Amino acid sequence: MATAPPEYDGPIQAVERAMAIVEEIRRRDGAGVTELADHFGFSKSTVHDHVTTLVRTNYLTRDGDEYHVGLRFLSLGGYARQRRELYELAKNEVDDLAEETGESAKFVVENDGRGIYLYQSLGGDAVRTDSHVGTRVYLHANGVGKAILANLPEERIERILDRHGMPGWTEHTITDRDELYEELQDIRDRGVAFDNEERIRGLRCVAAPVTRDGEVLGAISVSGPTKRFNDQAFLDRMAELVRSTARVIEINAKYT
Repeated sequence: MATAPPEYDGPIQAVERAMAIVEEIRRRDGAGVTELADHFGFSKSTVHDHVTTLVRTNYLTRDGDEYHVGLRFLSLGGYARQRRELYELAKNEVDDLAEETGESAKFVVENDGRGIYLYQSLGGDAVRTDSHVGTRVYLHANGVGKAILANLPEERIERILDRHGMPGWTEHTITDRDELYEELQDIRDRGVAFDNEERIRGLRCVAAPVTRDGEVLGAISVSGPTKRFNDQAFLDRMAELVRSTARVIEINAKYT
């Protein structure tokens, strides 16, 4: 059973409970009152009250006995994303990178110690994964996350690792702090990070940080199947393209 807010203890807990229900509906790609009540340990009447209110306000939709996330969240997400200057700065560059490489290109920012996919674009040969705009990832387990970590102060890195841990997603994920710190130093030295099937088996990634006046704004990456990214010449070309794209975004950010 998942950890959840109390059945009722004031308005703040009610909001937390409602958002937990929404997140679970999103995770399941649709859910009914009974399965949500069983999952959280809430009464059916409590869940019903919440989903009914969310349907009435267009945050959820109902299809028979199942509830789904409504389009109103899309408008809110779009508004939040548009407010991020980096979205506008990075969008065209990410599109160009995806078109030139034929692979999947992403721009990721750090929020509350996790990585958030702010924008992604798929080239003609791109491998489709579970990733989408808004996907949250652990920073230690992928190229963009490590590129960001490598440019944060050590005390900030420690707080992130203390809070979120270092779970292993594949047998290649770095789960030891000392090993991670060695990797982060290598990233600083070469200016690019690699993900060697650390989040998804069969997928490799090349990433570079985007900084402004010593502050890391995010990271940009190109990812593709291991069979293509095993070729060193190909990998070197991807690294150079990613670094060059990051520099363009940095220049644009500097004068924004």
